[in-house]
Amino acid sequence: MSARSLPRRLAAAAAGAVLARTALRAVGGSRHAAALSRTNFHGRSVTLAAGPALAAGAALGAAAGAPSGPAAAAALAAGLGSGAVGLYDDVVGARPEQKADKGFAGHLRALSQGRVSSGLVKIAGVGLSGLAAAALLAADPAVRRHPRRSGGPAARTLDVLLGAGVVAGTANLINLLDLRPGRAAKAALLVGGPLAGGPAGGLVAGPLGATAALLPADLDERVMLGDSGANALGALLGVALAARTGPRGRAAVLAGLVALTAASEKVSFTRVIQATPVLRELDALGRRPTKP
Repeated sequence: MSARSLPRRLAAAAAGAVLARTALRAVGGSRHAAALSRTNFHGRSVTLAAGPALAAGAALGAAAGAPSGPAAAAALAAGLGSGAVGLYDDVVGARPEQKADKGFAGHLRALSQGRVSSGLVKIAGVGLSGLAAAALLAADPAVRRHPRRSGGPAARTLDVLLGAGVVAGTANLINLLDLRPGRAAKAALLVGGPLAGGPAGGLVAGPLGATAALLPADLDERVMLGDSGANALGALLGVALAARTGPRGRAAVLAGLVALTAASEKVSFTRVIQATPVLRELDALGRRPTKP
């Protein structure tokens, strides 16, 4: 990272933090706040307002720190698009007729009955957001000049599809971790931190700032990220990963994401974390004490 780029990345991080906190106050004080109230696994009343607040702050912060116009547009498409369909699933998915439509099998069952589940809308929306982001990255001159991106139209199309898979896969993975207070946010900080110093660091500075700003409220069980915040945050990390890798790198990242997603169907991430001392301590760090 050059000395010239550091102030811009710090400014993007600050912008993401300020925008996320401002949006949280605005959403929490709006007439829609009641629809975002939920009871968490401890039985405490929390709000999902942090989801759209994080999506907005992280996406706008990423755009502010992006190294080019196409990269900024990619961040907005991934962050705001994934956040919007995630919010739709957060709200509509809580309705009684939608609660049984969980998991991929549940979405297919609903479709066979002539219904489109909110989860299926989210899956399609995140996928399309990832595709749009990958296509915009492909239009970036700096990305097109990447030495590992030579080839004809078929190779470039495959590269875009791999990029879309990375964005959507990362969005899904962060969402899978959003089962305990602060867990998804901590995972995003751990993944995004090393990226902040690389060539795509400007794309993650804003999301890291927004995440850090909302983490205390998440750990204190006053807010939840929900699908809106977790999907948006993961999608933006995916944009940064896609922007700094060539086709082989994207394929490797996507393979890892697919493997982790498949593993989540068989193994509980929560059980793995609880059974691993280092992960258990990190997961509980800063969290509100559980009542005896």
